[in-house]
Parts: sequence; C-alpha cells; structure tokens
Amino acid sequence: MSIRYLDLSPYSSARLLLLAACVLLAGCATSRQPTQPRVQQTIVPAAPPAGEPADLAGLKSTQLREIFGAPNFVRKEGAMELWRYDSSGCKAFFFLYLYGQALLVRHVETLPRGSAMAADQTCLDSFHQKSPHPIS
Repeated sequence: MSIRYLDLSPYSSARLLLLAACVLLAGCATSRQPTQPRVQQTIVPAAPPAGEPADLAGLKSTQLREIFGAPNFVRKEGAMELWRYDSSGCKAFFFLYLYGQALLVRHVETLPRGSAMAADQTCLDSFHQKSPHPIS
C-alpha cells in the first residue's frame, strides 16, 4: 500500500493558488438580483349596490345642510367634497360634486349599507332634522 503525499512543490502550489483565486473570483462574479420589497396586498371590499335614494341625489349642498344639519366631517378634493354624518348607530357619506356654481349630491352611502342600494334608508332617516319647508 503506497501513501501519496500532496506535492507542494512551487509549481503545484502556484496551481493551487491560481485555482483558489479563480474560485474566489467566480463567487464575486455571480450577480444577485436586488430583492424587491414585498408589497402587501390590500383586500378591497366589494362595491356597494347601485342606486341612489331618489330624494337625495341631485340636492344642492344648501338643501342637504337644511335637511341634515352641519356634517361631522368634510373632506375636499378638487371639485369634490365628502360630507360625513355620524350617529351612534350608523354613518352617512354624501359625495358632492361641483356643477357650475352649485355643489350637488351625486352619491350617498351609509355604514351599515342598505340591502337594495348603498344607502340604508333607516340610517338616513335617523339624521333628518325637521325642515320648515319641504324640498321641491
């Protein structure tokens, strides 16, 4: 049985050094793709049922204020305003858009929502103030 020893002569050690350098360079040469940050997906709720309460769609902002009073919250974005009314049982959201010089109700939603449309009539009725003049 013969034992082979590692030949560490200057020539073979140069080969070993060259081989080690190639391995190191090959490790540095591999390109890694930059890791993309994970985007957390947001689950968007289903759209509310279509339709608007017939007596509210198209109201002027002044008429809305006469019926419901001052909103609890107003958010303005360009030519659109969101008016929110709060009660202990529900919230009503009125989306008003500028048409000419008038700000008109174009969409109404409530939380909780109605079964046949986005606005629950019982919720809306709970906000009505006594109006001295009927809306025509």
